[in-house]
Amino acid sequence: MSARFSYYDNPEALKPLFAMKAYIDHSGLEKSLMHLVMLRASQLNGCAYCIDMHSKEARAEGETEQRLYLLQAWREAPFYSARERAAFAWCEAVTRLDPVHGVPNDVYEQARAEFNERELMDLNMLVIMINSWNRIAIPSKTEAGSFQPTSRKAA
Repeated sequence: MSARFSYYDNPEALKPLFAMKAYIDHSGLEKSLMHLVMLRASQLNGCAYCIDMHSKEARAEGETEQRLYLLQAWREAPFYSARERAAFAWCEAVTRLDPVHGVPNDVYEQARAEFNERELMDLNMLVIMINSWNRIAIPSKTEAGSFQPTSRKAA
């Protein structure tokens, strides 16, 4: 499979997403949480390139194989914190917005129990950002496999 187009050929179009990423990177959300949320959204969207990228980035930053492998079954896996579980539930609800009710109240209450108002907005922006990247990578058919993370804490 080859890419349909390279979205990096139009850097002006990507400036808003890079600005959003810079904001989120300095938001104070935990890097490990951000990697897992981006990976989870990419799994939900079926974005092979982003799944490859975010699993490699998370691993390079020290995330365990076990937590990466079981992320799709986070509700049944015992080694995610309450804060991570709230973030995953929020990520899933925002990624799969219910056409009638949006984000359910119980998901909001779970998120508010773990995130203050600013953190929840930052988490929401993270989910919006990765969903945007997924919606660029999927139609372009960007090929998975070649991404190499710059950080190498635990490669």
